[in-house]
Amino acid sequence: MLPPTSQNPPLAERIRPQNLDEVIGQKHLIGNNGVIARVISSGAVPSMILWGAPGIGKTTLALLIARALKRPFHTLSAISAGVKDVREVIETAKRQTRAILFIDEIHRFSKSQQDALLGAVERGTITLIGATTENPSFEINSALLSRCQVYTLNPLSEEDLKLLLQQAMDKDFKLKKKTIEIKSYQALFRISGGDARKLLNLFELVIESEPVFNIPTQENIIDSKIEITDQKVMQAAQQRISSYDKSGENHYDIVSAFIKSIRGSDPNAAIYWLARMIEGGEDVKFIARRLVISASEDIGNANPTALVLATTTFQAATQIGFPEAQIVLAQCVTYLASSPKSNASYTAIKTARKIVQEQGDLPVPLHLRNAPTKLMKQQGYGKNYNYSHNNANNFAEQEYFPKELANTKLYQPAQNARENEIRRFLKERWKEKYNY
Repeated sequence: MLPPTSQNPPLAERIRPQNLDEVIGQKHLIGNNGVIARVISSGAVPSMILWGAPGIGKTTLALLIARALKRPFHTLSAISAGVKDVREVIETAKRQTRAILFIDEIHRFSKSQQDALLGAVERGTITLIGATTENPSFEINSALLSRCQVYTLNPLSEEDLKLLLQQAMDKDFKLKKKTIEIKSYQALFRISGGDARKLLNLFELVIESEPVFNIPTQENIIDSKIEITDQKVMQAAQQRISSYDKSGENHYDIVSAFIKSIRGSDPNAAIYWLARMIEGGEDVKFIARRLVISASEDIGNANPTALVLATTTFQAATQIGFPEAQIVLAQCVTYLASSPKSNASYTAIKTARKIVQEQGDLPVPLHLRNAPTKLMKQQGYGKNYNYSHNNANNFAEQEYFPKELANTKLYQPAQNARENEIRRFLKERWKEKYNY
């Protein structure tokens, strides 16, 4: 069954779509040819992970899927639920038909909590719909992820948000005989940051702050008119645009600014964004983990010590915690931001994975295969392999790729002192084979 709503729900809840046709945005998923629309029509809805920013419709979509299929619907929040709660829902679902379990912020579930879902998802006891604002590849166990389809929800455009506000005025405030005119959208969009739920609740707050809103309207009196301006929005919000909320909202924008400042070699800005996260109560592990990723993705072989320092920072910061961890984090941030940059390794693995996905499992050349048995040796495994250390400079030129990919260059050293050395080393070994 669908979760009950309160007797005095906020605007975002009052105008929540009742069917897919009322949903604003996400047409790539729910339009005529949308994948979710198709699976609903077939009735064969798979377990899925809905990935997207806060307030763009993940929960609504899960509710509407359950409603369209008329299936039992259970909800859990990963913030407060544990393994015991998961098992209780699964036991209930065993007595039902094709129940749906929706887990909000599923990325917050620990490995053991995610593992508790595996059997029920595998057997079809439940159809899992998980919602996450984090990249599922990093935050969802591979075993659970392999049993789910991942659907990405797009950010809502300004036109989508305007349409949402118009929908609120038509569906809700007209019933209260309130005529609303929006003079400017800038402050509404800036403060809400693309979060539809936050936008609607802010919009309602602004309207309810108007004195005319609380004047009773009688049938024979002209409708009350309320004008929305940027100034009124800022006054009603009573918050700084720079506010930080580690559960969502500006959280992701600030993390993005933090990483981009490091990538852009600006230690001053990077330290500022670090301070914003610390003052906002961000988890030390979350910050340190981002530093490890940045050290490899954005610096790489331009300064291999960066990854060593970032890994040590992760260990030290998570062990000592705040407030002392801020010193360790600050040292690492300034070091990474001040280091030469290269994404050559990151680009190489992305390109290599694309080739693998497109060309499949190409056979390993015979001379590179392991030959632990006599039969394998007779079949040519390991034949003509030239052991590098038996040659000058510990190098023997030979083909290491499958024959279909011979001479493919995936790693292109960047232009920096360390990788210039790497380029010279490779060019000496490979002559013109890879054109270094």
